[in-house]
Amino acid sequence: MDTPVIIALCVAAFILLVIISNIKVVPQAYVYVVERFGAFHAAWTTGLHVKVPFIDKIAKKVSIKEQVVDFKPQSVITKDNVTMQIDTVVFFQITNAMQFTYGVERPISAIENLTATTLRNIVGDMDLEATLTSRDFINTNITKILDEATDRWGIKVQRVELKNILPPAEIRDAMEKQMKADRERREKVIQAEAEKKSQILVAEGEKESKILRAEAERESKILQADAVKQQKILEAEGEAQAIQMVQQALADSLVKLNDANPSERVLQLKSLEAFAKAADGKATKIIIPSEIQGIAGLAAGIKGVVTEPAPTTPVQTR
Repeated sequence: MDTPVIIALCVAAFILLVIISNIKVVPQAYVYVVERFGAFHAAWTTGLHVKVPFIDKIAKKVSIKEQVVDFKPQSVITKDNVTMQIDTVVFFQITNAMQFTYGVERPISAIENLTATTLRNIVGDMDLEATLTSRDFINTNITKILDEATDRWGIKVQRVELKNILPPAEIRDAMEKQMKADRERREKVIQAEAEKKSQILVAEGEKESKILRAEAERESKILQADAVKQQKILEAEGEAQAIQMVQQALADSLVKLNDANPSERVLQLKSLEAFAKAADGKATKIIIPSEIQGIAGLAAGIKGVVTEPAPTTPVQTR
């Protein structure tokens, strides 16, 4: 093969190799910053691009995915002069590849230093207790300040999180003792409340028991009173019936006596019997009827009635 042909083939292969080497494919979530003659020319996004040989140069390949940077602990002094170590985690995303490339030298280091100074400013206005209990407040304020400061660098700070807050060892010991004392106090309070509730339940049970016993006693007395009442009613009804029967018997005897048409001496005898019942020693004052004032004559009359033989002639009735 002739030398000119070989040279032509070599030149063609070189040109083809140069063309192929200047064909660039930008992958997903990346941006290529391209310079021409040392100045910014373009920001290639995802897809196929051709670079002018020996003129264009890819200055930086920038990832536009959200990134996470864990910074080392920073020494921070609180308002009440307590020194503690705080480490932060920053979530950010590059939104402008050109600004990110030309805006700041070593942008990650710039974000770290800016985070540290912002953290010292915020925590310096807070005491220890507020620092330990205000993570959300600190995170929100650092995120806002960093986002404003890094905007001109083409960086969007999504959020900042305090990973660890480490007070001095003596402070941690005091806090642990305080937490232990608080737990013991809460335990005692819970036990006291449980005991109080138990005593209340016992007292309520005794109260209900006394109420039930009192109601039972009252009902028992009511039943006893009802029984006594019924007994007295029955006794009174019995006495009334007895009196009624006596009165009825007396009335019947008077009727029979009246039907028998007794003589004068029989009536005097009945009067004497009635007088004897009235003068049985229980009465304090006795009024003697005029019909029986002649005690001796009455006695003789009674004797005569007793000893007089029965009449032979029938008694005439009126």
